[in-house]
Amino acid sequence: MNDKEYKELSVKEFTKASKVYETDKAGIYKMCKKDYPDVLAELEKEPFDSLLDCGCGTAPMISLLYDKYPEKHYTGIDLTPGMIEAAKAKHIPGAEFIVGDCESLPFEENSFDAIICCQSFHHYPNVQDFFNSVYRVLKPGGRLILRDMTMNSAAVRWFCNHIEIPLINLTGHGDVRIYGKKDVDTLCRNAGLKMELFEKRGFCRLHSVARKPV
Repeated sequence: MNDKEYKELSVKEFTKASKVYETDKAGIYKMCKKDYPDVLAELEKEPFDSLLDCGCGTAPMISLLYDKYPEKHYTGIDLTPGMIEAAKAKHIPGAEFIVGDCESLPFEENSFDAIICCQSFHHYPNVQDFFNSVYRVLKPGGRLILRDMTMNSAAVRWFCNHIEIPLINLTGHGDVRIYGKKDVDTLCRNAGLKMELFEKRGFCRLHSVARKPV
């Protein structure tokens, strides 16, 4: 598939998902909730004022963050209009939600103290563009917190990327690739970010933190 086809599949998939994303009928998307505590714990380690959620969906993370830090400014971006409509319908004070492409973040340089991206960047066909864009809009010293699927074994990742994901996409998903530690480190270094943490945690999750140098 080409870049446009991947993105069209993702929009189609998540337009449907937007109607049930935070309900008991969310299906596989319920697994995303397992990422929230680790992201919240990571954000607690350092103060921040402005945060961008890339692939924000219906804004479950920003909702949780607002409950804990109501004085902060939050921005959510998602490729799927239906997700952004659902996020806006929450009327979260101080939060802005826009339809946009995370491979080309439509924000000024040095705009955010923190960027989070949960279960999203495996959908990006031009993933280096995403990391480059993150570097541009992060403030010096700012952090990128990533959560996504991974496998420790390179052989298993190869199987997932070359066999499983293409089969999954035949059912209407827009997945592109899952990544390992070396992949994420290379993406960060190419963008000018420094990867400070990479761990494989429960439920086949990667948990990574990268920083824009001061």
